Amino acid sequence: MIKIGDQLPAVVLAEYVEEAGNGCSIGPNPVDVRQAAAGKTIALFAVPGAFTPTCSNQHLPGYVQQADALRAAGVDEIWCLSVNDAFVMGAWGRDQRTNGKVRMLADGDAAFAKAAGLTLDLNGKGLGLRSERYSMLVKDGKVEQLNVEGPGKFEVSDASTLLARIQR
Repeated sequence: MIKIGDQLPAVVLAEYVEEAGNGCSIGPNPVDVRQAAAGKTIALFAVPGAFTPTCSNQHLPGYVQQADALRAAGVDEIWCLSVNDAFVMGAWGRDQRTNGKVRMLADGDAAFAKAAGLTLDLNGKGLGLRSERYSMLVKDGKVEQLNVEGPGKFEVSDASTLLARIQR
């Protein structure tokens, strides 16, 4: 499993982006994780699935609500990762009003989750291979903080906990 001090995995995620003027899609676009993280401080969190109850009712909304406070604490970008496709992540972002606050990044084939050692096997529950629920603070591509949830828990990866740890 990825640990504090490690570099983020060298993988490519996808981000669905819409052109503001005419509504035409200019995405999904590839996002090279290491290139996108270079020189930035990122609050990164991952969820098992878009539109799922805890993810939609608590996890993502917390980061949307705390976006300004996280930026005031030195975070340049907030990334939400999920093992879903870019179209689903785009739709979830529109539903949750994340525009300008949280980047919705698709780990469609679980490349990031696998490389980080943070997969969650939900086969038998109809969800297949997913990502663990976690948060991390990343500085210039290196993991500074890592908060991985226990099975079925939502206690340490929320926005308020990450913000409190940043402000120490």
